[in-house]
Amino acid sequence: MKKILSCEFNLDTACVELRMDDGTLLSINCTAVENEVANSMYQQSELDWLIYNDPLAYAELILNGAPELYLKAVTQKTPLD
Repeated sequence: MKKILSCEFNLDTACVELRMDDGTLLSINCTAVENEVANSMYQQSELDWLIYNDPLAYAELILNGAPELYLKAVTQKTPLD
């Protein structure tokens, strides 16, 4: 298994970039991910929070292939009465 040496959000490209110990650079296009998995502004906000505050958790979420389950668990729409 490859070890992650660094992980950061690149504002210029809107990508989370991971540098691996074997020299590989992996870039996750955050705009494409949001367009594919986020169905509401609440889900987009949750992904944005992860991108800016914990890019490693964001990358792990996307690479493990379960962003939809995570978003369903953390976002709930509460109607205003």
